[in-house]
Amino acid sequence: MTPIHTLIVDDDFMSASVHRSYTERLQGFTVVGEAHTGEEALALIRRLQPELVLLDIYLPDMSGLEVMRRVRTDELPVDVIAVTAAKDVETLRGAMQGGVLHYLVKPFLFDTFRERLERYATLKRRLEKMREASQEDVDKLFSLLRAEGREGLPKGISSPTLGLVVEALRDANDALTAIEVGERAGISRGTARRYLDYLATVGTVELSLRYGAAGRPEHLYRWAAAQPA
Repeated sequence: MTPIHTLIVDDDFMSASVHRSYTERLQGFTVVGEAHTGEEALALIRRLQPELVLLDIYLPDMSGLEVMRRVRTDELPVDVIAVTAAKDVETLRGAMQGGVLHYLVKPFLFDTFRERLERYATLKRRLEKMREASQEDVDKLFSLLRAEGREGLPKGISSPTLGLVVEALRDANDALTAIEVGERAGISRGTARRYLDYLATVGTVELSLRYGAAGRPEHLYRWAAAQPA
């Protein structure tokens, strides 16, 4: 699998270093450069042609929103995950139709960072595999990334339990049934199935069916980010 070339943009050198370290810990990503101003970011985007930019909204010469506007105006083929403060989320949401796939709200831990980038990688691979995809197909794929930040987790889905289910799937070498996920996560089969169905809906879990000699087919779940390209 070809790694996703990623540019880190942050005016704070320490934050940029942390984000680089986080990115380099993830399989399937490689950091191609760092920028600390908006103009530097635009120059590196044009020269290095990264596929993904982790873009801080606060930069000394221009805002990250202005960087995104120029990226759109110049039709530069790059995806953006914005890094912002909680108070600026509403402003950022208004810019999401212009190319922002998702955002990270400071401060965040590595697990949150990993989940966002793995979800991006999963949907990017799916989009690349589509043959003659309709615009409706494309819009549906990328709406999955936009939805979580806007609406949060649905009723009946808690973050701690979701983390247990995700960990069980991510650590598995093969696809698992809901019973197997429940045993590994320490929850009931019914609870596991509810969380697995949610993860399948938002695109981070692959669902397949295994047919036996008789009876209904068995549902199998696999962490989608682990699928080969």
